[in-house]
Amino acid sequence: MKSYHDKKKGFGIIYDDIFLLNGARTPFGKLCGTLANVSPTDLGVFASRAAIEKSGIKPEDIDQVMYANIGQSSYDAYFLPRHVGLYAGIPQSVPAVMLQRICGSGFETITAGADQITLGKADVTLCGGTENMSLSPTVSFGNRMGYALGRIDFKDFLWEALNDTAAVSMGCTAENVAHRLGISRNETDEFGKFSVDRALTAVQNGLLKDEITPLNATVFEAEGLKPRKVAISKKIVDFITDENIRSSSLEEMSKLPTVFEKNGVQTAANSSGIVDGAASVIVAGKDFINANNLQPLTKIIASTTSALDPNVMGLGPVPAIRLLLEMTGLNISDIGLIEINEAFAAQFIGCERELGLDRSICNVNGGAIAYGHPLAATGIRLSLTLSKEMNRRKVKYGIASACIGGGQGNAILFENINL
Repeated sequence: MKSYHDKKKGFGIIYDDIFLLNGARTPFGKLCGTLANVSPTDLGVFASRAAIEKSGIKPEDIDQVMYANIGQSSYDAYFLPRHVGLYAGIPQSVPAVMLQRICGSGFETITAGADQITLGKADVTLCGGTENMSLSPTVSFGNRMGYALGRIDFKDFLWEALNDTAAVSMGCTAENVAHRLGISRNETDEFGKFSVDRALTAVQNGLLKDEITPLNATVFEAEGLKPRKVAISKKIVDFITDENIRSSSLEEMSKLPTVFEKNGVQTAANSSGIVDGAASVIVAGKDFINANNLQPLTKIIASTTSALDPNVMGLGPVPAIRLLLEMTGLNISDIGLIEINEAFAAQFIGCERELGLDRSICNVNGGAIAYGHPLAATGIRLSLTLSKEMNRRKVKYGIASACIGGGQGNAILFENINL
């Protein structure tokens, strides 16, 4: 283990013998779509149960639960990571913690799990994130103190949360990147179609079947606890595909109005979809894997976190990936596959230009413009999708990364040990 910190470049760690065993995710439902009434806790339980099963381990093997949720959208939100663990069958004696680094939270759970193993505080960790953005509430902060006559003030919490009050809204940060690097509307539309086309091909070829779990329980049982009813209908049980993916032509996309700036580049079609969903993975150390004769998907080599001007937060992956390469002595040409979260088309293109990326190896099965971006789950989805694709393509190294609201970025380097 070797750690690194530099207030200008960022912070990171190189791990010794930490592995991503396997994982699973729910299908992602579009805003106010099929999963709109399913609690984020329940989505997390579905993903976690499936991740444990696919990893070939037992719930009692888990030593720690690292879980993320950004937009609290259920009445038991305070208990979310604990309830995910308990109803996934993990023993009551195993603790759980909530982590939050906005769009990078999924990655944060993986690195936190790896840190716990490195520190000797765990052998196996459940890491994941869950989000129900459809259930995000309409809020009125301060109502406990009462209202002045005619001064009742309610706001859409989801919409307000997308605005960085220290800088600009998330969409405007993408427009700032476009201005800085001269990215055109046509380029963003082309990339939006590129993402959707790749996702449609991945679905057609069945590449996502192994990572998506069906939602086939109406009650979660846990010994000594109240049964947990799940808002599942027959329609949801049969729901095993991502709902946000929809084909479109460049002509159709070019007719859409821009959302964040009058003559800008970002539209509803070339920005990440607002969706509901959860994803979980199992992170384990070498001794546990060897003792149980398990075959991991990938080895977690290193992770980094960096920060930059909030006004161009979409470029967050740039310093994080640069530091990752510097720490490990690799060049960008050594990386065979890359996943960078597509918060916005201009944001991805900006990272692509700054890092000199080869688009043919980036987001090869499409990205968040197609699938959607369930904030806390995204880093897990990217890591799992990348790890599986690295095995399919027999690629040695892969990087997963995301920009983070407020002006941050994080990244993880994975190695394929199954070559």
